[in-house]
Amino acid sequence: MPIWRQIEQGIRRLVAGGALAPGASVPSMRDLAQELGVNPMTVAKAYQKLADAGVVESRKGEGTFVAERPQTGGRAERNRALREEADRMASAAATLDASEDEAVAELRRAFGRLRRPVRKGDGSR
Repeated sequence: MPIWRQIEQGIRRLVAGGALAPGASVPSMRDLAQELGVNPMTVAKAYQKLADAGVVESRKGEGTFVAERPQTGGRAERNRALREEADRMASAAATLDASEDEAVAELRRAFGRLRRPVRKGDGSR
């Protein structure tokens, strides 16, 4: 998976899990690139995809922020994205020789972790 996609998905998870609330600033492209050791253009691509999806918004001279009402996209787009991720997880589970029940159980645990309130200094996610 491309690095920009990993960054995009990571920020989406933080927003969905409440670690990045609506209106919260996200790291500057330069700072995040430096922290991750990647090219700033890689971060710029991830941020552009997030902006196109309505998850973040850029404010000229201020930075990038989580949208006040992060967009989830239309039903068709959501279903397409879910299908892609489900295919990816099913493929990974099959590669690991995991059963369907094991994969579904892990998915449920992931939802549980995502719904847990975020506490400062809690790296248990």
